[in-house]
Amino acid sequence: MNHPLFAPGFKASPWWWEAAEPPKRANSPPDRAQVAIIGGGYAGLSAALTLCRLGHKPVVIDAERIGWGASSRNGGMVSGGLKIASEGLEKRYGVERGRAIVTTGAASMPFLEELIAREGIDCDYARVGRFVGAWTPKHYAAMEKRADYLKRITGMPTRMVPRERQRAEVLGSDRYHGGMAVDAAGGLHPGKYARGLAAAAERAGALLVDETRVTGIAHEGSGFRIATTRGEIRADAVLTATNGYSRGPDGSSAMPWLAKRMIPVGSYIIATEELEPGLIDKLFPGRRMVGDSKRVLNYFRPAPDGKRVLWGGRASFGPTTPEVAAPVLHGFMTAVFPELAKVKLTHAWTGNVAFTFDFLPHIGVQDGIHFAAGCQGSGVAMASWLGHNAALKIAGAANEPFALDGLPFPTAPGYSGNPWFLPLVGGWYRFRDAIDRMAA
Repeated sequence: MNHPLFAPGFKASPWWWEAAEPPKRANSPPDRAQVAIIGGGYAGLSAALTLCRLGHKPVVIDAERIGWGASSRNGGMVSGGLKIASEGLEKRYGVERGRAIVTTGAASMPFLEELIAREGIDCDYARVGRFVGAWTPKHYAAMEKRADYLKRITGMPTRMVPRERQRAEVLGSDRYHGGMAVDAAGGLHPGKYARGLAAAAERAGALLVDETRVTGIAHEGSGFRIATTRGEIRADAVLTATNGYSRGPDGSSAMPWLAKRMIPVGSYIIATEELEPGLIDKLFPGRRMVGDSKRVLNYFRPAPDGKRVLWGGRASFGPTTPEVAAPVLHGFMTAVFPELAKVKLTHAWTGNVAFTFDFLPHIGVQDGIHFAAGCQGSGVAMASWLGHNAALKIAGAANEPFALDGLPFPTAPGYSGNPWFLPLVGGWYRFRDAIDRMAA
């Protein structure tokens, strides 16, 4: 598809893959495994690494290539549990459990930083901070209350930036009504992180198997029999870590119970061509990661090399191609940065994130099968953290309760994992965003 916004050589694939496309592995699935991990993204790889450190021999199985899904497609923004933190959790679960959930989410950030440092993963990680732009003055007021709560409960350095200081301090745009700046946040190259995490798991002793789709899991004696497109595997324990890919293209699922609790949402990202020197620092003072408070949010950042803008968002709530989504995202981008109106795009791509009906991540056990899922579109640190804690649970090595373990995990009546309702919900959210803005 040709489009005047597309640069010569435009690719409908992740810009991240230019430096770190997931490699193909020739490993065959074994007949037996001590622990079988279904899903080769951050959660599955982190779990495998932890299990290896605890003396176990896991095998990680992915329907595509290891790291092929959201783990090498996301925006590379490390939010440290920011999305799940709210006082509403105290009302829902009680003060003690609610605060434990918030602090547990915040703990994903230091865990990720320690993991990257310990394993020597070269993934362009930098703690640059995050700015969340307020779509309306009411959103700003709500953020102010939330910032105080975050500081009080987690100790996370958080401050409000009013609109009059926004351009000079955090974002070269007047599009937002100020917002919240969080220092304990960062950015990395997700493709390099996925590749480095996979290499660390392999060094520790994990077997990583590509292009092997799991079609069913059955109890067999004290263990499990796992049916795949490449034969059967017997395993003593199973962890399902499929998140936004819990339901296959044909509607099948390795764990239908989990798929019924996952809402896969397509997220779309574009990469601009290289910009003129100095423009990135004008648009992104401090080179922070940026998101906004809209219901249909945007998230954007400078690339790790500081030469281009990466812009993500919900360009569509139904299936569409990156080529169709790209001009929509370009429009969102130029509404914030008018100076990029004539900048062309070199890449556009898509991948699934996963939301849950209670908007919380979960680990747990159902019918003897362990699971880790539901990162709400903020999975770089959280998925790694969930996988680690699921592994501790499998190994019986956890020395304290994990607040996201064993929470009630709701679904909706009649829901099978196919989010047919997303275009309706998305349309309503866009309408609400527009009404909020007009009333501001």
